[in-house]
Amino acid sequence: MNTCILGIESSCDDTSVAILKNHKILSNIVCSQDVHVRFGGVVPELASRDHLKNIIPTIDAALKTANISLAEINAIATTRGPGLMGSLLVGISAAKSLSLALNVPLIEVNHIQAHLLAHFIEDAEFKGNLKFPFIGLIVSGGHTQLLKVTDYFQYELLGETLDDAAGEALDKGAKLLGLSFPGGPIIDKLALTGNPKKFYFPKSKVQDLHFSFSGIKTALMYFIEKNIKEDKNFIQNNLEDICASYQHTIASMLIDGLQQAIKETDIKNIAIAGGVSANSYLRKLLTQFQKETNADIHILPLKYCTDNAAMIAMVGYFKYQEKIFSDISITPITRWEGFLNK
Repeated sequence: MNTCILGIESSCDDTSVAILKNHKILSNIVCSQDVHVRFGGVVPELASRDHLKNIIPTIDAALKTANISLAEINAIATTRGPGLMGSLLVGISAAKSLSLALNVPLIEVNHIQAHLLAHFIEDAEFKGNLKFPFIGLIVSGGHTQLLKVTDYFQYELLGETLDDAAGEALDKGAKLLGLSFPGGPIIDKLALTGNPKKFYFPKSKVQDLHFSFSGIKTALMYFIEKNIKEDKNFIQNNLEDICASYQHTIASMLIDGLQQAIKETDIKNIAIAGGVSANSYLRKLLTQFQKETNADIHILPLKYCTDNAAMIAMVGYFKYQEKIFSDISITPITRWEGFLNK
């Protein structure tokens, strides 16, 4: 029997709606916001206003692209958190309205869990072949976590960042260099013509499988201050090499974490997820790491790395199969750490 899930993602500054039929994504519409660029970061109030403007047209576009009517939808899945309060509220409100109007279940989804389970998505160009158990590395603008995953809803937290996330360190580093927002992709692009070994930045040393990225951001700040005293054009003359070296250190720290996780768990099945998994240099290091260790590394297509509703619909499908439904009274959770449980 076919199961159609309509997924809604609005946790930050992308309004996205997807239609999933069983494991297959029929549409995945993402409406991005450019209003935040001039502010150097996401402005929550502006984000929620744009979500309000975009949510209905995006739902309509997703249904038309999938050639699916509302009458065929079996459940509505929506991001409940973590994320920005106002942004989440728009998506949840739309989901509640559809759930009530169509008399179908409402399913809440943890945004971070969805990034990981995106590996089970199928579409015309991608069919994930990830098997349990595996080590999941979630690396995004707000989260960096290592998990041992034995089933769709069975996780063991191995390690996480103790301060800044990897993506946050990239964005903040870009700001220190006077680059635009979002900074991570800009650093990635500039680093393509830079030397990743030109400048040295220290790796933070923490216990167990945890990460820390605030130190490298501070190191970059002092590095810039020191060198511009000697040469006011230092950043301009060395920008590509600085970006490459800074990015190299952050990506290497992630690889080190994976290496230690494999050693401790004896699991060589690896899944990478989250926005930073789109970083070209990290993907290059992962390819090298796979050859050196014979690990089976799974990396998502770029369209499923950043925020999207396809991953929300995928989790919604798995929850629908187990009849894990949500009450209509649910409210946004801006900091949600509970996805390790159903």
